[in-house]
Amino acid sequence: MLARERAAAPVHPWVGLAGFILLCLAAGWIGSIFTGSSVDTWYQTLQKPPWNPPEWVFGPVWTVLYVLMGIAAWLVWREYGFTGAPVAMGLFLTQLALNILWSGIFFGLREPGWAAVEILFLWAAVLGTMVLFGRLNRAAGWLFAPYLAWVTYATTINFAVWWLNK
Repeated sequence: MLARERAAAPVHPWVGLAGFILLCLAAGWIGSIFTGSSVDTWYQTLQKPPWNPPEWVFGPVWTVLYVLMGIAAWLVWREYGFTGAPVAMGLFLTQLALNILWSGIFFGLREPGWAAVEILFLWAAVLGTMVLFGRLNRAAGWLFAPYLAWVTYATTINFAVWWLNK
């Protein structure tokens, strides 16, 4: 396990919390740029599996998940800083980038097949972040559990959409 290091951040801890939550919400906003008109046009034309949720569910679920991710990252950062947990924090940032990339591939490029491949990398990065965060701060690890569950669910939808629309 990494040696503990107090985050020598020049900011108040609550400002750090807000920053991590805003970072995660910003990733969601960037991803939503790709979904834009695709949800109203192209996505509507696709066959979807029976377990696909109504569209109105996605916004609230993702908002909650991004807030939980931000809190988890903040808990680790508060105890270890970036230098005390470089692999965990790096993987956290990587999974955020993969989250954005999935939206770009699925909705922006309209490529469910390639998105199905990419979401496997996203799933692995989320699991890895959850495990590493959990080793450093148990609560931070558990805060990633709903995200892992949602990405697992989203993976089944992604593969089904690809299969049904080949």
